[in-house]
Amino acid sequence: MSSTATDYEETAVRAGRELEEATAQEILRWAADTFGGRFCVTSSMEDAVVAHLASSVFPGVDVVFLDTGYHFAETIGTRDAVAATMPVNVITLTPRQSVAEQDAEYGPNLHDRDPDLCCSLRKVEPLNRGLGGYDAWATGLRRDESPSRANTPVVSWDARRRKVKIAPIARWTQEDVDAYVAANGVLLNPLLWEGYTSIGCSPLSCTRKPAEGEDARAGRWSGSGKTECGIHL
Repeated sequence: MSSTATDYEETAVRAGRELEEATAQEILRWAADTFGGRFCVTSSMEDAVVAHLASSVFPGVDVVFLDTGYHFAETIGTRDAVAATMPVNVITLTPRQSVAEQDAEYGPNLHDRDPDLCCSLRKVEPLNRGLGGYDAWATGLRRDESPSRANTPVVSWDARRRKVKIAPIARWTQEDVDAYVAANGVLLNPLLWEGYTSIGCSPLSCTRKPAEGEDARAGRWSGSGKTECGIHL
């Protein structure tokens, strides 16, 4: 008998409690065992940590990447390297409109004038559409990244999409990430070596290098008051 959304909501709430102290691999193994091919990993290609973790317990797992049309070349290169070297199935989602088509309808540089709308068109809508074939999705959210993410559950119910949302490294610190990368030779976006700590789209209004002492996501939508693209709201 197939599970209903209500069943999955109850599953998510229970798993969030029971897996709070579990390792990232244990959380991902639970996801693979529970959802099988109806489970995917999303990745911004800032690094391949969650994709690497998931592939270690679920080889061939779908890794979903949003190509906004505004990415740094290094981000696209990281995606291609992940697809070429890891036992995962990279799926690239694109917005309904190209950048040129969006510019024609809304005017150029929408990211400067209305970043919420730009993110909605180029990130949120494509992801919502792309997740249609899945019951659960994993993300690389961590509690130490910013105050808005401090209470991120390891498993929760994504009420807007009516799916189970998994954050297997929510309890990790940056030091944990660095140690895992070093121990396993995980691919990193080269921009991290240049001082970027959170990598989104390439316009300066979307991503800049943070100043010393700022939190990891301070360089995103700098000066706008915006802290999230909308995917995790």
